[in-house]
Amino acid sequence: MRDLRVAALARFAIAISIFTTFGHALLGFEPSYAAVPTALFTGYSLDLLLETLDAWSDRRKPHYAGGGFKKLVIFLLPAHITSLACAMLLYTSNRLVPLMFAVAVGVGSKYVFRVRTAKGKRHFLNPSNTGIAVTILAFAWITPTPPYQFTEALSGGWDWVVGSVIICTGSLLNGKLTKRMPLIAGWVLGFAAQACFRIFVLGLPSYSALGVMTGVAFILFTFYMVSDPGTTPMNPKPQFAFGASVALLYGVFVINHITFGIFYSLMIVCTVRGTYMYMMSLRPQPTAAKGDKDRKSVAPPAPMPLAPPLPIAEPQPAGVSASTGFSTGGSV
Repeated sequence: MRDLRVAALARFAIAISIFTTFGHALLGFEPSYAAVPTALFTGYSLDLLLETLDAWSDRRKPHYAGGGFKKLVIFLLPAHITSLACAMLLYTSNRLVPLMFAVAVGVGSKYVFRVRTAKGKRHFLNPSNTGIAVTILAFAWITPTPPYQFTEALSGGWDWVVGSVIICTGSLLNGKLTKRMPLIAGWVLGFAAQACFRIFVLGLPSYSALGVMTGVAFILFTFYMVSDPGTTPMNPKPQFAFGASVALLYGVFVINHITFGIFYSLMIVCTVRGTYMYMMSLRPQPTAAKGDKDRKSVAPPAPMPLAPPLPIAEPQPAGVSASTGFSTGGSV
C-alpha cells in the first residue's frame, strides 16, 4: 500500500528545493547564499541527534536506522523542509546564528511539544512556522523576508505565472495526498471575511486588505505552511475550523497593529489544539473489568460427570423381605 505521508513529504521537499534554487538564481531572493547550506546542516545534524537521544530514552531503534540510505532520506525530509523554509522566509543579513536558532527551534519543537495518541507520540506545533515566529520574537532586528522578493526580478506577466504554478502544484498536493483542501478553504474564506470586516467597518481600502491574497507570499503560506499535514486535523470540519481560526486571529493582530501576525496566529492555534489534545489524553480510557480478559482467554473447565442415581426400593408390606418378597415370619 502506498504511504501517502511519505509521498506528500517527498513532494513538499522537492517543491521547496526547486523554488529555493530558482529563487536564488532567477527571482532575486534576499537571504545570502550561505543561508541554505547553513540551515540544512543545522536541521540534519540536530534532527539526527535528537532522534538518537529519543530512541535511547525509549529503548527502541532510531527511525532512521534499519532501512539503508532510503530510510535515512525519508527520515530527514521534515528537517529538510523546515530548514529551507526558515532560510527562505527569514532575513538575517550576513548573520547566520539567528537562522541556525530558527532551524533549531523548529526541529526541536517536534521532540519537546508532543502528546500521546493512539498511534504514539505526535508533535502539534508547525516546525517551520514555530522557528520563524520564535526567532522574530527573540531577535528584534530579525524580520521575515519582504514579500516582493518572490517576484522582484520578474517583469510583465511572469509574476502571475509564478503564482499560478504554486496554486496548481499546491492544489494537487493538498487535494490528492494531504487531503487538506477543507483547511485551505477555511483559511481563504476566513481571511476574506476579516478583510471585508476591515473594509466595511473600519474603512480600510479594499486593495490593502484583499490585495494581500494575490501575492506569492500569501499563496505559499496557504499551500505550503498552514496546510502542514502533521500538525493539522484530519477530518474536514475540524480542518475548516482550524484554517478559519488562523485567519480570524490574524485579523485581530492586524487591527491591533501587531506586525507578523500571520506567523503568531498559526502558532497560537496550533498551541490551543495541542493543549486540547493533551487534556484529552489525560482522560481515563474505558477498560475491561478486572479478570474479564482472563475469563475470556481461558476456557471454563468441563463439568464433572455425574454418578448414575442409586435405585430407590419400592415400599414393601410389613413382614415381607425387600429382596425376596417372601414373608419373614408369622402365619399365612
